[in-house]
Amino acid sequence: MIISKKMRRFIPSCEEFCYEEFPFYWLAKVQGIYTQQMEKALKKIGTDIPSWRVLFILKEQGKCSVSEISVHAITKLSTVTRIIYRMKAEGLIETNTHAEDGRVTEVSLTDKGLNLIVQAKQSTEKIFARSFDNLSEGQLLKLNQTLEQLYKNLAED
Repeated sequence: MIISKKMRRFIPSCEEFCYEEFPFYWLAKVQGIYTQQMEKALKKIGTDIPSWRVLFILKEQGKCSVSEISVHAITKLSTVTRIIYRMKAEGLIETNTHAEDGRVTEVSLTDKGLNLIVQAKQSTEKIFARSFDNLSEGQLLKLNQTLEQLYKNLAED
């Protein structure tokens, strides 16, 4: 692939590279500060980011298999399985064997899990409001389109 002169400052292997113009530099910084803020807020209500992800996936998707949760959470199946067992022990979720395929474990929310979602929403609301302050709906839509395109470009193999 040929890299145009205008694009060379964005490519780490090029002489003209400038890290402050590197999109992944900013993605890493945003992800880092987001993680710090979320961990702090969720710790106050006795939970963590992996549990938050599972709770909100189940809230959006309803009953899911462990492998579906793994795909949505972009987390290894073995890691999600450990998270699921921990959350089940905490009474946040329940698991059942799929009626048609005994190899599949289905996960669903309990009332305690639903209550934790309410607390998590309240605990993290300010983080998201502050994140998107001074951004228009159009900017957020464009950002999502751009990030989706980056994902597709990287997933092409």
